[in-house]
Amino acid sequence: MYKQVIVVRRDLKLDKGKLAVQVAHASLDAYKKSDPDAKKRWEDSGTKKVVVRVESLKEMLDLHKKAKGLGLPCSIIRDAGRTQIKPGTITALGIGPCKEEDLDKVTGKLKIL
Repeated sequence: MYKQVIVVRRDLKLDKGKLAVQVAHASLDAYKKSDPDAKKRWEDSGTKKVVVRVESLKEMLDLHKKAKGLGLPCSIIRDAGRTQIKPGTITALGIGPCKEEDLDKVTGKLKIL
């Protein structure tokens, strides 16, 4: 089974609309970085996505480092800063699509948003 995980920072306390946009950015950007075979397998299996949370920037950066170390497609999202937060603020991390068991090594213990 293939899936994608989007990680968001709770410490930023983004409103629901802003959070939804950051999740969308992370999903799309990570998808673009995935290999064609993984994209096809994910699409054929229903495009499963899970949104989970971390409590801090450090926790998110640690996950990004771990995902990169495992060779997983991932993308850090930095906000443009036009509304609620400062420009360049890291808001979300998209990982995958890739094999679920590989993703679970990085995000399997995180709580769903």
